[in-house]
Amino acid sequence: MENVSLASKLDKIRSPNLQNQRQTAVVLSAVEDTLRDQKTDFTPTAYFAAVLALLNQSISSSAGIVNKDLATSVVYLLDLVTPFTPAPLLRSKFSQILTHLAPALTHPEAEAPLLKPAIGCLESLLTAQDSAGWQLPPSQIGPRRAIAGLLNLAVDHRPKVRKRAQDALTKVLKNPPPSPSVDHPAADMCAETSLRSLSQLAKATGRKQKHRSHKDDHHHDPSLIHSLQLVKTVAAASGGWPARKIEPLCEVLLNISKSSNEYLTVSAFEVFEVIFEGMTDDLSSAKLPRLLEVISELRPSQNDSQLLPPWITVLSRGYEVSARITPDETFQKLPELFDLITGFLESSFNNIRVSASECLISFVSNCVPNTVLLDPSIFDEKVFDKLARSATGLLTVKYQASWLEIFNVLEAMFDSLRWRSDPVLSDVVKTVGELRGNDSFNGKKEADRVLGKAIRAMGPEAVLNLLPLNLSNPQAGQPGRAWMLPILRDFVSNTCLAHFRSEFVPLSAVMFQRVIDHGEAEKTLEIKLFETVVQQIWSILPGYCDLPLDLPAAFDQSFAEMVSNVLYKQVELRPHVCRALQALVDSNKAVLALDPDGDPVLQGQVSKADARSNINHLASFANNLLAVLFNVYSQNLPQNRGFILNCINAYLSITPENEIMSTFVRVTTMLETSLGEAGQTQAEKQKLKKAEDKMPPITHTLMDLVITISVYLPRDSFGTLFNIASLIVMKDDDPQLQKKAYKIIPRLAESEVGKAALRERSVELQQLLVSSADKASAPSRRDRLEAISRIVEYLPEANLHFIPIILSEVVISAKEVNEKARTAAFDLLVLMGEKMRQGGVVESSKLDHMSDDAPSVPATLEEYFTMVSGGLAGSTPHMISASITALTRILYHFRESLKQDLMTDMASTMDLFLTSNNREIVRSVLGFVKVSVISLPLDMMLPRLKTLIPNLMIWSHEHKAHFRAKVKHILERMIRRFGYDAVERNTPEDDKKLIINIRKTRDRRKRKKEAGGDEEMEEDTPKKRASKFETEFDEAIYGSESEDGSDVSDDEIMGKKRTREKKKGEAFIVEDEDEPLDLLDRRALANISTTKPQKARRPRRNTSVKTNEDGKLVLGGDSGDDDAAMMDLSVEGDKGGDKLGGISAYVDAIKGKDAVQRGQRGRLKFSNKKQKGADEDDEMEVDEEVVQKLKMKQGAKGNGLPKRKGLGMGKTRDGRVQKSPRGKFGRR
Repeated sequence: MENVSLASKLDKIRSPNLQNQRQTAVVLSAVEDTLRDQKTDFTPTAYFAAVLALLNQSISSSAGIVNKDLATSVVYLLDLVTPFTPAPLLRSKFSQILTHLAPALTHPEAEAPLLKPAIGCLESLLTAQDSAGWQLPPSQIGPRRAIAGLLNLAVDHRPKVRKRAQDALTKVLKNPPPSPSVDHPAADMCAETSLRSLSQLAKATGRKQKHRSHKDDHHHDPSLIHSLQLVKTVAAASGGWPARKIEPLCEVLLNISKSSNEYLTVSAFEVFEVIFEGMTDDLSSAKLPRLLEVISELRPSQNDSQLLPPWITVLSRGYEVSARITPDETFQKLPELFDLITGFLESSFNNIRVSASECLISFVSNCVPNTVLLDPSIFDEKVFDKLARSATGLLTVKYQASWLEIFNVLEAMFDSLRWRSDPVLSDVVKTVGELRGNDSFNGKKEADRVLGKAIRAMGPEAVLNLLPLNLSNPQAGQPGRAWMLPILRDFVSNTCLAHFRSEFVPLSAVMFQRVIDHGEAEKTLEIKLFETVVQQIWSILPGYCDLPLDLPAAFDQSFAEMVSNVLYKQVELRPHVCRALQALVDSNKAVLALDPDGDPVLQGQVSKADARSNINHLASFANNLLAVLFNVYSQNLPQNRGFILNCINAYLSITPENEIMSTFVRVTTMLETSLGEAGQTQAEKQKLKKAEDKMPPITHTLMDLVITISVYLPRDSFGTLFNIASLIVMKDDDPQLQKKAYKIIPRLAESEVGKAALRERSVELQQLLVSSADKASAPSRRDRLEAISRIVEYLPEANLHFIPIILSEVVISAKEVNEKARTAAFDLLVLMGEKMRQGGVVESSKLDHMSDDAPSVPATLEEYFTMVSGGLAGSTPHMISASITALTRILYHFRESLKQDLMTDMASTMDLFLTSNNREIVRSVLGFVKVSVISLPLDMMLPRLKTLIPNLMIWSHEHKAHFRAKVKHILERMIRRFGYDAVERNTPEDDKKLIINIRKTRDRRKRKKEAGGDEEMEEDTPKKRASKFETEFDEAIYGSESEDGSDVSDDEIMGKKRTREKKKGEAFIVEDEDEPLDLLDRRALANISTTKPQKARRPRRNTSVKTNEDGKLVLGGDSGDDDAAMMDLSVEGDKGGDKLGGISAYVDAIKGKDAVQRGQRGRLKFSNKKQKGADEDDEMEVDEEVVQKLKMKQGAKGNGLPKRKGLGMGKTRDGRVQKSPRGKFGRR
């Protein structure tokens, strides 16, 4: 294999692609000719001997580099050959090779092309050395002298040379010779040399910082970074830094890390990171204690704001590695480390306090192993107590300046200790709770997070014993803590459900009773508070139901009855109760789904056996709970049913099969009975009701339940299910019910049993879908297409004739008004193409319009395109347009799998349709053209531009349906892909103005981008009106202004999901000026708007008072000033057309934006532009005679403007006459 690798490398040299490799090819040819003359085989040894002879000729130890080009080629070949040369031969020739390479390595003018292969030769020579060779001192010609050369090159100023030398050092140090020692013989030498260089450069940098005015202010920084890279290379390659060199290295690195140069600091930390990472294995881990000891001894001064933060960071990282190697020993050191770091929280420097808090967080997050949580020893308990005392001490006044950072540490402690926090951290909870209850305390938000983490770790019962709510029976001197209810809602998890029954259910009853006792009178603020408390209490229940510890005991018959009563009687509490019931099932199923070898702490004190027992216990209540949920579901409005359906789905997943069958039978019986009645009559009655009170017919509700149950049914019940579906899909008098019936098939595809049933009953379902095509209503179109997709997905090869049968319906659906229906149609078109590409036979005899003896055709992609192309011969423009759109979609998807002849024929056909007079057809063809321009091969499209562009230009003059914008966009894409010259060359002479405009626009945009003028351009651009489309271009092309059919965007055609920007969840309060809004009032929702309310504008009164441009009153004045005031367009007239309004309108017509202007060649023209978004080209030229007549007619009325501006009148701007500032003082 080695010879093969060498041969492949030499083959690349024999046929060089680069100019600089040709000299090497000539040398290689000469070497091979010599070997042929000597009748020597082309072996690595033969190549090595021949190249070594050339090395003696090109580089001399006395004369240096004799021939630079020859030396580069020879050393390059030697670098290729040495890895394949036997190691004994390399060891025997080491002195000779090193002597000849030395001039190349040390020559001051040696370039990278010579140095890099020379370094490669040294790498191969050094990896081949044995232990005896490494014993030679550096004074003799041996491996250590070569290592010294590599170390020098590893800090070279040239990046490629430096990188190659560092890679060589890495490989040499990672391949030590066989010996009892773990480290490489040269590791100490490398460490000592690199450390010496680093120390010298660090001292030079320190001196430089003291004399910043020196000319070479940044002279030493690059060299210092290179030296740090070398240290990192040695540390990573030699299995960790040598133990006796650790202390001086740490001292130098810590000094460097306090530098103001952030690159130096990052590089120093990277060295520490590499050293720590290198000590994670068993061989190097013995060095870690000494390293941590040295780092601890190098502790800076208490208030050293520069050196202390990096020292704390390095210490935390070191103990993080120590926790992975020796977790138990590191955990025992945790109290000592806490005491060491907490002292820094008293510092007056914020960066020291932040670093200390992050270090403590790292300690508690990484140094507490799972073993001490699951099975703690007596010593572990003592460690917990010491940590708790330290944490309590942090909440004293001494550390008050650091309380915000300390709260983050306490959060991490609760997260790490979990249930072991009780009772060791009880004092912490009590102290933080007292601080939070103080009205003058500013850190309420941070304290809430600490208490929330305490609730999650210790459990709500332990926290409430320390901080009782005091709501039902408040005691004197004990504050109420209603503020804890939202914290409990957000953080309760994995606790005892019985505590909710004993603590919160009675509290809810007391509060609710007070609401009931108030009666029907108007609710006071106190009553609203009681209702809010009840809501908050029941919002805690989902947290209690998240993996409870006592589910079998707490969830009994009485609890189930209480929950059922709440569901029936208190509508506003239904979401909380349903989410709680669902959480009981989902949380236990999540534990069952955990990896058996996963983290046992994640199971939250609930084993898999306990979770399985909990599921069985809940299954015994499932039947009765489902009955309750079914009834509640039928009582809710459709928009409020989602959470109930999710809960039903959760309990159906654990219900025994026999009970599911009995439930299914009851529901289907009721459905059949309801269908027998006048179901549509019920729906018509519902239409007469108000929208907010509209309850769907019972058939719709029952059908929802059938769909939900269907995925859990056994296979023998699918016959009944399909009978119901076949009965309902044929009922076109209730579109919503029909829509739900089609959802059964996609729902069945979610389970393996359902997929098997779809395969078995494929023929039956195909017949049902074909026979119900005429009955399908528009609202059910998308769900029908989804159902067809599932049938096609599991379609047997023998039934591929179903695809051409259903194809016309799918194609015409590509022009549906509903976007989701169009997307489903496009996806189905692609799916059918994939099915045809898989192969098989399409039996033509089974098609309705084919004879019984019609031959079968093979299922191929080309045949599928032929089927879709059949719609191009349709009788209506709508069908033709839909077929073109469908072809566009499948062409884009399968373009890489189609033959070029087929694509060429399709493109030629579309050229014909592009000349059609029907806008709907051309609209679809333009989409096809765009897709072909951006996706089809260049060699196919370039010859077609000659005919394509002239046909496109015909529609560039059509302004309806935005054809002009569509064509312009296609041309822009053409220019981007084919180049401006190719497009301009094939454009008719009369239409080249558009191409020139596109080029100028592109050039202008490019110049602005290069000049950094994008921001200015965006500022000058007026704000666009709100649109449902992503960009203005999408709105222009795909907007619904056209009457030519539905809009199909390019994103849909190319299978991309249209991503609409969602509005942020902003809300605005519409508040009365006299009275603040009461948020507890049920009517408060009417005063909350999702759009920013606009202040009502006060009507401006007409006035003839004169003001100047600064808004100041103008006193006095002459007739000229009076005229200026009358001509001021800022004075509004009433709609009745009074004198002021008439003059304003007149001036606007003559001097305004839409006034007559003189264009090219002196012709006058009226602007036909809209204020926003109008085309700049839409201007109407008018003859001067017409304008003169118009002016004469206006002048006859006596209201014409003077031919010259009067005295005191300013220049016009935007049709508005500006008053002179002199009018402010009147005439002198």
